[in-house]
Amino acid sequence: MKFIYVWFIRIISALFYFRPKKNVYYIMSYDSNLHLLKRIAAEIPDGQKLVVFYNPRVLVAAYDLKAFGIKAIPLKNSFGFALLHIPSLMTARLVFCDNYYAFMAGILPSKKMKIVQLWHADGTIKCFGFENPANAYESFLKKHRHQTFYNHIDNFVVASKAMGHVFQNSCRQSFDKMKFLGFTKSDRLFSDRWINTVRNRIYLANPELKGKRVILYAPTFRPGDSVNPPQGTIEALASDPNAMVAVKLYQEVDRNKLKLDQFNHKNVRIYDEFSITDLMTIADTFVTDYSSYAFDFSLLPQAKSMLFFMYDMKEYEKNPGIQNGFENWLPSKPITTVSDLSQAIKAHETMNFDKFNQMWNTYNDGKAYKRVIDKYVLCQENAAEDHDE
Repeated sequence: MKFIYVWFIRIISALFYFRPKKNVYYIMSYDSNLHLLKRIAAEIPDGQKLVVFYNPRVLVAAYDLKAFGIKAIPLKNSFGFALLHIPSLMTARLVFCDNYYAFMAGILPSKKMKIVQLWHADGTIKCFGFENPANAYESFLKKHRHQTFYNHIDNFVVASKAMGHVFQNSCRQSFDKMKFLGFTKSDRLFSDRWINTVRNRIYLANPELKGKRVILYAPTFRPGDSVNPPQGTIEALASDPNAMVAVKLYQEVDRNKLKLDQFNHKNVRIYDEFSITDLMTIADTFVTDYSSYAFDFSLLPQAKSMLFFMYDMKEYEKNPGIQNGFENWLPSKPITTVSDLSQAIKAHETMNFDKFNQMWNTYNDGKAYKRVIDKYVLCQENAAEDHDE
C-alpha cells in the first residue's frame, strides 16, 4: 500500500513540478522546535509563507503554532491529503524535516527546492536507518523507499562530527551534506530564563520536589510486552531515602500492560504532566538506557550524574542496535543489574561531562536557531561559515 501511495505522490508532484518555489514548509513529529518555527515566522521574507505539516500526536503544539498565526495542517497518509496538499508542497523552496517521512520519498524535488533534515536528537546511542541490524531483513521496496528519501535530503544539520558520521553511515550519504550549525532544540538549555521559568512551574505544581535530590528515570520506548523494567528496578531507583524519583514514560506506552503497582513507593511518582526536557531542569541524576535525552541533560548546569540501565543490552544490540564503541564515550559504564543500579544511586558520584559534550555537543552554544535561519530562511550562505568544516 505504501508503494502505491508513494508513486501516487510522485505523479502529483510531477504534475506540479514547475510551480514557483518560494515558501517554507516544516514537517513535524516532535514539539521541541516551536521556538525555531516562531522565529522563522517572524523573520521569513515578505511574500513567503510558513506552513507546518504535523503528526497528530503533537496536536497541542500545533494549536500553539496556530495561536501564533502559523498555518498548521495535520499530516495524514491518505490519498485525499496527497491530492489536497502535495501541490502546495511543490511551492516550497525549503522543506525542514525532523524525522523520517515515507511520503517524502515520492516527492520529485527540483534544484530550486532544498530539503533539510533537522532530526529530533543531537546524538544517539541506538542505531537507526541502515545501521539497524533488523532492517537488513526488510523488503527491497522498503529499503528503496528509505534510500530515496535520504537521497532527497540536501543537508543534515548536526551539532558534531560524531553525529555527522552517524548520518553518513545510517543514511548512506556523503559527509559533505553535514552542516555543523548546532542543534536548535538544545538552544533553550542555555537560557537561564527558560530554565528558571520551567523550574518554577514544576515546583509550583509539585512542591515535594523542591530542595530534594531528584532522580529522573526516563527509559526509551519499548513495544509490546517489554514496557516493564526488571523486578526491583523502582526499589533500586529509590535507594537514596532522601531523594525523590520522577518517572517519565513515553506517551505511547500501553498503560494496560504496565504494572503500575511497582511504582507504589512514597518517594516515587510518574509525572505525565511535564515533558522529559522540563523534568531534566530539576534533576540531579538522570537514569535512562538508550535515550537521546542524555545528550541534552549533559548540557544543563545542575546535572551531576547520568546512569545507563541497559538490562536488555544483548537483545537491544540485535534490534534496533547500539552504536559501535558506545562504552568508550558514555559518561558512565553501562549498568545491567538491579543491584548495581542500587549501588550507583547510593554512591551519587558527580560526573564530568566535558569529553562527552566535546564529542556530541561540539557546536551547541544556544545560537543554533539563528545560524539555521540565517543560512536557510534568509539565504545568507556565509552566515555559518565558521562552523562549516
